[in-house]
Amino acid sequence: MAHKTSGRLFFNSSLLFIPSFFVVSCSPAYSYRVSAERAPRDTVAPDYGNLKYWAANPDKTDPSDKVPLPLQAETLKDTSVDVFFLHPTTLTSSQDDRWNADVDDEKINEKTDSTTILFQASAFNECRLFAPRYRQAHVRAYFAADTLAAQKAFDLAYTDIRNAFRYYLDHYNHGRPIIIASHSQGTTHALRLLKEFFDEGPLRNRLVAAYIIGMSLPRSYFSSLSPCTDSTKTGCFVGWRTFLEGYEPEYIQKENPPSYVVNPLTWTMTEESAPRRLNLGSVVDTKNFNKVRYGLVDAQIHEGVLWIHHLHVLGGFLYREKNFHPGDINLFYMNIRGNVRTRIRNYRQKSAGHMVYTTGDDLFIHADKTPRASETDSLRAGNR
Repeated sequence: MAHKTSGRLFFNSSLLFIPSFFVVSCSPAYSYRVSAERAPRDTVAPDYGNLKYWAANPDKTDPSDKVPLPLQAETLKDTSVDVFFLHPTTLTSSQDDRWNADVDDEKINEKTDSTTILFQASAFNECRLFAPRYRQAHVRAYFAADTLAAQKAFDLAYTDIRNAFRYYLDHYNHGRPIIIASHSQGTTHALRLLKEFFDEGPLRNRLVAAYIIGMSLPRSYFSSLSPCTDSTKTGCFVGWRTFLEGYEPEYIQKENPPSYVVNPLTWTMTEESAPRRLNLGSVVDTKNFNKVRYGLVDAQIHEGVLWIHHLHVLGGFLYREKNFHPGDINLFYMNIRGNVRTRIRNYRQKSAGHMVYTTGDDLFIHADKTPRASETDSLRAGNR
């Protein structure tokens, strides 16, 4: 049976672990557990020139660097492409009356690092990985009656993310292709970031793909960006929300038209069921990051969500959870990891006519055919 203990939801004598803060962050019932809604308090904006305000950054050692033991021999580091990862909500306590997290809150930062950065961001760590700390909105902002205060909380969080991304572009990117990756609240902000910088924006041709997972992807939101319809397409986005087969929350039933959804086992948008043999590996044991479970779940698109059958583990039929939002990334960890490689390879093939620049041991494609003035002295150019 399922039990709750010590901040973790676990199954069958610790067989399967899922970080419970994701469970809280997606539960509409949360609104009834908030005792009061208070005005947002001012907090100090992060200085992204300081590495402590990056949960993940190639210039420091952090939990996103870790690779599950069974995958280490086949891991291929690629410094030619960057991933900009936006983490989900970790400010979830109903006893916390803040609307936004403080980026110097060590308890929240440790929670972020030991859960989402380790178990989610690491799926993308074959590339250079950047994940900013930001003044995330409290989970109550999704369910608050005071919608004006909630929107202010989300706007403040996005201000930090926008500033982090601009700093990243100015100081780290140097013309590399970019992957945007996110989950839950991170996806709320990733949608805005993509619309501002990539959707008919200056970085349109630098987008390898966007993995924007765990939230609704409205069909009319973007002008030019579209969902990926196969495993190789680039300059597009994928996303899904995972539920047990047959379950469709009321708030999703009200979505019209249904959200875009891409099946992470087939990378298509068709509604045919994808068997669990296509699942290359899940990383879901929060007490054992090195455990990879193969063929754990199948997947099938149903209107605007992704349905799975019961977990293929001993006693899996006893696991009563219907909302698998916590495992949106973890359940399909290896499929995501492999697909990142595929899309990068296809991006390179499509960009074969561009100039390639190297700096130190790094190799990357510059979408323009001439280096920016600031790069001329430090880059060595060569024809691909």
